[in-house]
Amino acid sequence: MSNEKDLESRRRFLKVAAGTTAAAVVMGGLPRFARAADLPHVTDADPTAKALGYVEDASKTTNPKHKAGDDCANCQFYSGGPSGYGPCALFPGKSVNAKGWCVSHSPKAG
Repeated sequence: MSNEKDLESRRRFLKVAAGTTAAAVVMGGLPRFARAADLPHVTDADPTAKALGYVEDASKTTNPKHKAGDDCANCQFYSGGPSGYGPCALFPGKSVNAKGWCVSHSPKAG
């Protein structure tokens, strides 16, 4: 009899733990998306932006390394949407323009 209570108690614990974990993942994910929109934009004064030749509008760059069609939206380091601003792995804690470009541009695979 005691063994059945132990099994039931373990099952209940595992169900509660799984539910709590799932809720934590969902709740932890939502603020992350909200924060991405609140990141400060990279500016021309940013030392990393200067070093990488970052421009807000790829069509206005005069850098010879720029290829037609290259912009942040199709770079592997950019994790934002196709328009507006989004996070870039090269500028931690800041967002870049999807239409921007820098010398570290690397096309997304596939």
